[in-house]
Amino acid sequence: MQNPVNPVHFENPPVVQGFQGFVLHRRDYTNTSLLLEVFGSGQGRFPAIAKGARRPRNPASALLQPFQPLWLAVVGRGEVRTLTRIEGAGRPISLQGRALLAGFYLNELLIRLLGRQDPHDRLFDSYQAALAQLAKADDLDTLLRQFELRLLAELGYGLTLDREADSGEPVRADRSYYFEIERGVQTAAPGTREPILSGSTLLALARGISLEPTQRHEARRLCRQALAPHLGERPLQSRELYRRWYGDLHRIEHEPA
Repeated sequence: MQNPVNPVHFENPPVVQGFQGFVLHRRDYTNTSLLLEVFGSGQGRFPAIAKGARRPRNPASALLQPFQPLWLAVVGRGEVRTLTRIEGAGRPISLQGRALLAGFYLNELLIRLLGRQDPHDRLFDSYQAALAQLAKADDLDTLLRQFELRLLAELGYGLTLDREADSGEPVRADRSYYFEIERGVQTAAPGTREPILSGSTLLALARGISLEPTQRHEARRLCRQALAPHLGERPLQSRELYRRWYGDLHRIEHEPA
């Protein structure tokens, strides 16, 4: 009779090697290190310590910035891991003006809405593609709305925008609707007090096509309504930052989120 196999016990904590990632947020930790929020392929969102990254002449500090594609490796069994490899995986994605604030907004959404250490590889790919598109500064409104919808779908709260919730009838571009969180798209009867959505706006969002200038406010309002139950009452810092930079008048037409 064979002896039972004893379980293997590792003296050293496990190492996760060679995955792509982005820093979502960083802050100083002790005198020489950084505490990071990382979004990684195959890893999801997790906190990590970069030991010694703030020491003089350490190149890690320049690499560990938002919007810099990275190759990373980590070690650790607990919730907070330690970085053991930090390499650039390409040139930093240069964002300026509204695009920079939109990038901060995407990062804040991921920090606020994603659970830790829960992989979301399709969302990681969407995030990486969104940053590249932000760098081109083309049609930020459509880009942000599509990312918000993909994020909601990834979390299990995807929106059906091309059919009425109760009847299942296709949404028509020439009709008016409103949106209920618990039910979905509803036909707007005369005198409806809910914010009105045009069918053309709903179809543009559902099909992922470019939003017309007249549709952007409706689309932004809809996505904000859908995200609100998951974000809670605490304001998003990226929105507040946008208001301080651009002011209320400019925000009405151009606020990215």
